[in-house]
Amino acid sequence: MSIHLLGIDVGTGGTRALLIDESGAVIASAIHEHEPFASPRSGWAEQEPHDWWKACQGAVRKLLAESGVPAAEIACIGLSGQMHGAVLLDKNDEVLRPALIWCDQRTAAECRYLNEKIGPQRLVELTANPALTNFTLTKLLWVRTNEPEIWRRFHSFLLPKDYVRLRLTGVRAVDVADASGTLLLDVVHRRWSDAMLDAVGLKPDCLPALYESQEIVGQVTESAAASTGLKAGTPVVAGAGDQAAGATGMGIVRPGDVSATIGTSGVVFAASDAPVSDPAGRLHTFCHAIPARWHVMGVTQAAGLSLRWLRDNFAQASNYDQLTSEAAKVPPGSGGVLWAPYLMGERTPHLDPDARAALLGLAADHTRAHVVRAILEGVAFSLKDTLTIFRELGIPVKAIRLGGGGARSSLWRQIQADVYGQALETVQAEEGAAYGAALLAGVGAGVWSSVDAACDAVVHVAGRTAPDPQAVIVMQESYAKYRRIYPALRDIVAGSPA
Repeated sequence: MSIHLLGIDVGTGGTRALLIDESGAVIASAIHEHEPFASPRSGWAEQEPHDWWKACQGAVRKLLAESGVPAAEIACIGLSGQMHGAVLLDKNDEVLRPALIWCDQRTAAECRYLNEKIGPQRLVELTANPALTNFTLTKLLWVRTNEPEIWRRFHSFLLPKDYVRLRLTGVRAVDVADASGTLLLDVVHRRWSDAMLDAVGLKPDCLPALYESQEIVGQVTESAAASTGLKAGTPVVAGAGDQAAGATGMGIVRPGDVSATIGTSGVVFAASDAPVSDPAGRLHTFCHAIPARWHVMGVTQAAGLSLRWLRDNFAQASNYDQLTSEAAKVPPGSGGVLWAPYLMGERTPHLDPDARAALLGLAADHTRAHVVRAILEGVAFSLKDTLTIFRELGIPVKAIRLGGGGARSSLWRQIQADVYGQALETVQAEEGAAYGAALLAGVGAGVWSSVDAACDAVVHVAGRTAPDPQAVIVMQESYAKYRRIYPALRDIVAGSPA
């Protein structure tokens, strides 16, 4: 009987199911879109966990039907998904309210509370990370303060992909990579932090069980099999948050390996064989999806979201290919137009949930093409901020691999090469976090002996993009100007009426 592996990625826009064989070749994939996230107030972002499970069922059923692969041939399942979300459950594992997701920015007061009660330096000592509005703990504290009726019924919480796991297996579990973004994990020692629980008054039984990413944590239940078409009893590994899983799928597993991924958000990710912390808290230090390995990463909140925002609001009749085709006719530097991509506040390097986006330098002779190119360049500048911090901290960067939408656009690939001033690689099967989740499932099933072995066997470089020397000079000049935007914006936004 053939062996197949299933990766499921619970993203922001939809859930994707991906099937690979034991050689790592992609057999089929299917996507079921989610309802757009709700934003009841500026800076808020919520999704219904039930919609994730509905999308999972739809994606898996479509995948099985279109691939023709019998469910009995799926040896193991891996999960990945958007990080940091807070799914609050009652004692019967019923959802109490819509989940506050990764880009929700409402918890500034809770961050101040943590800094005052525990202290910024102590937070980094306990969790390797500062208090940020994105992290799960701050969302739990917000509900405790602002929705006491909900909080009285609160029993436990899960991250987005792990709610899907609950519905799939009946098990409340999480991997150390995804748990790293909760602000409740002792990242250095890869265990829940009793000190953090005590400091904020949470009980240990609210936490899901903790596993390494390749460990099997449960099996598909009879009811989930009926809903999805999967075979009951199929093992499910812990998996990983989307960044660690996506990096695994691109072979970013050893020190010196770096990826730059543009999805809704943008991430620059570096693997490490030891936890490396930024004293200023500008980077995240998380467990990797590989035992005894960690990673550091910087995050741009609105990377691909910047281009989608332009398309949806000002170019509704256009698709992304049309927009980038227009932008490709504009020379590097966008005619002096600059974009600061702070549509959802910003993490790296500013740690500012109140940051706001800006389009600068417009003149009467500029066109939509100039604006599109400025957005592509501005997102690349924001990711370069992380590479600048890597250099400050001595984090090695031997090679950079591109992922997400930024890897599929030839123009965005070239812009990134010119902005970073370095040749960039793309991999043969750039299938995102679902592919990494499938590889983790393969390790759990014994197809490969380790995550390193899996990546060595199946991840191959497909292409390289070299920087243009003249464009590099222009981009360096534009980046220097870009770096001056945030301080000016901060002063303007801080002085604006509420």
